[in-house]
Order: sequence, then structure tokens, then C-alpha cells
Amino acid sequence: MAHFEDLAGFIQRTSARAPAVREILERAGARPEEIRNRTALARLPVTRKTDLIDRQRAAPPFGGFLGVAQEELQRIFMSPGPLYDPHGQGKDYWRWGEALQEAGFRRGDLVLNTFSYHLSPAGFMFDEALRSLGAVVIPAGVGNTELQVRLLADLAITGYVGTPSFLATLLDKAVELGYDPAGWRLQKAFVTAERLPDSLRDRLQGQGIAVFQGYGTADVGCVAYECGVREGLHLSTAVIVEIVDPETGQPALPGEVGEIVVTVLDETYPLLRFGTGDLSLILTEPCRCGRETPRLGGLRGRLGDAVKVKGMFVYLRQIEEVMQRFPQVGRYQVIVSREDHRDHLLLRLEPRRGGGSPAAATGEPAPAEGEGSEEDARLTSGDVSGILATFRDIIRLRPEIEVLPPGSIPEGAKGLEDRRQWNA
Repeated sequence: MAHFEDLAGFIQRTSARAPAVREILERAGARPEEIRNRTALARLPVTRKTDLIDRQRAAPPFGGFLGVAQEELQRIFMSPGPLYDPHGQGKDYWRWGEALQEAGFRRGDLVLNTFSYHLSPAGFMFDEALRSLGAVVIPAGVGNTELQVRLLADLAITGYVGTPSFLATLLDKAVELGYDPAGWRLQKAFVTAERLPDSLRDRLQGQGIAVFQGYGTADVGCVAYECGVREGLHLSTAVIVEIVDPETGQPALPGEVGEIVVTVLDETYPLLRFGTGDLSLILTEPCRCGRETPRLGGLRGRLGDAVKVKGMFVYLRQIEEVMQRFPQVGRYQVIVSREDHRDHLLLRLEPRRGGGSPAAATGEPAPAEGEGSEEDARLTSGDVSGILATFRDIIRLRPEIEVLPPGSIPEGAKGLEDRRQWNA
């Protein structure tokens, strides 16, 4: 377990190296030697993703949180936001090994890793963890479904790591191509980065695949994961987790839903009380597996203006950054929906009558009737192609685009609206 007797020394060491840690202590009027327990830790402010984005912009690349010399890092990644994530030294830096071991991954397993190895850290997170267990990794990344189905059919792959929806996509593609997944050796899957509805778990396990899920972030790595009982997610032995009131930052009452706030004793990247933006609660009853580690009671929603789509965060400020480059757009709105366990991203656009900058659905009113001319109120195929390419470059997802007549998006509509239902 992460022991609180280590905390004061950790904060003392990292405050000497990381300016952001010193600033946090000064702002709280606290000395490192005082932070020895949960009550003392709660004196420090919560640092949320939006705060981290702002800090990194002000003091690039890591916002003053790097606790080692940059040349000591293995890699630097860029997650949506954008956020820069350092990859420190160590065999399993992000600590996913314990989660994968609990899910049954062992030495000699041949594992298809479908997380991205490009810019974001997820691919390397699980690659390292699997290699620490002695597994053999196929670095498949995302996409290329037909090639990945061929890998599953040709090789004796025993494990899968990735999102649950992409595993469902691979199984569907296999049937479409004439393969019978029942003949594969795929026995287990560890899934994360998106929710796992019971209906999707049942569908995957109906193919003979034991499905386990975990929870973590690109910033802090592994936070929690399922045991064989699959009733809640056991907290990683390497993290201090608090459930806090999102408004006050103070600990929530036992059994109460609040924001997941994580402290990891990582001297490379010492994020203290990092607010994930995800909501959960600590389950109070003991787990039937016999382990005594506390458990998260699943995810109960999110805070703020970000939603996770296909395992990637989408921020309203990113959408605004894209659309500010296209003054020919009037109102715009991004809608996230879900069909057959797959996320769908729709970018709705209205051409602008006359000049000016684009306005989100929640922004300034659309021009009144008669302002500008009908010739102004159109978007060309070149406009749409440019918007699509910029959206993919900045947000790293490809939306479907729907061009609407001016006035179609109602005033007051959300600029980023999540319409997904998770109760099935």
C-alpha cells in the first residue's frame, strides 16, 4: 500500500525540485513535514486537468511538476488537451502489472495491445506492464481491423488489451470476413479507457473471453482494477485515492459520490491531489475475494467540459480552438452518441451570414434574419475538408460532419453534448 509515513518525505524531496509543488504548499500555508495523513493532505488544493493544461501553457512543458532532469525521462507524450506526460524510469512505470496479473495475464501469453503507441502513452503503458509479466506483445495500436483480425486468426493470441468497443468491432469484423472466433485461443481481455456496460461485457464473455476492466489516467497511470469477483475496482497498492466534494475539494462522506482525486508517490511527476474529473464512491462492504484494499464503486459520471470518446478526452476548449480558424462557420455543436456499443461523434455546423468569428451553440446569438446574404450562408466542400482535417489534427478523432441551414442549432444548446446512455 501507499503508506502515509512516506508522504512527508516525498513532498519534502519533490518540493525542492518541482516549483509547482512548492507553490501548492505555499498557497496552502503548509510545510512538507506536516503532510502525514489524509486530514493534512486535504489541506492542499485539488489540481484538475484544466489547471494542469493552464500550468503547462504558462510553464511548458510540464507546468513545473517535473521532479527530475528532462534527460532522465524515457519518453514524452502528448495527450488530448493538450497535456504533456513524462515517461519516467522503471520496469513498469505506470504500475499496470498488478492489474493485468489479477486478470490472469502470465509469462508466455501472446497479447494483442490495441492501444495507440502514437503520441499518447496508453500503448507503452500496457506494453511495459505486459513485458514485466513476461508476456509477448503484439503492438497493434488502433485501426487496421482486417489486419488485426488476421493476427487473431493466424497467431495463438491468448490475451487482448484495449477498449471494450474495439474488441467488439474486431469480433464483428471477423464474422464479416468469414472467421469463427470460437476457434481462436483468445481467453482474456483487459479493457479500460471507456465504460463497460453489462450488456457489452456479457456479449464479449459469450465468446468465451474473460473480461476484466481497470481505471486510470494518462497522468497518473493505474488507479484501480477488478478482481475475479468483479464487484467494484480495487485501488492500486501504489496510490492514495480520495473521494472529494467537487465544489470544496474536501473529502466526501463515506459512501457518498464525489470526484476521484489521486496522489501517487512518483518523484518523476509528483502530482499531489490530482483531480481526475471522474465521479465515484468508495464501497464500504468487504469484497468477497478476501482482499482488504478499498474499492471504487464504478464510474458515476464526469465533471467539467470534457467527455471521453473512443478512449480519448474531448475538451470544449479544443473544439473552440478548431472552430476559431474557420470564420465562415456560424454556430457549431459537437454531439456524442453511442450505438451498438460504439461511440459516434457528430460535428454540426451552420454557415455564417456575413463576417465574424464562429460561435459555439452556447455563444453569441446567430445573426438576425436579413444580416448578410444567402451567398454568404454556405460552406464549401473545401471548408468541410479543412475543418475535418484540423479537427483530426487537434482532437485526434474523426467526426461525422453535418452542415445545417443557419438558425438550426438552437440558442442555449450545449457546445459539447454527451447523449450516451450507460444503463444497458
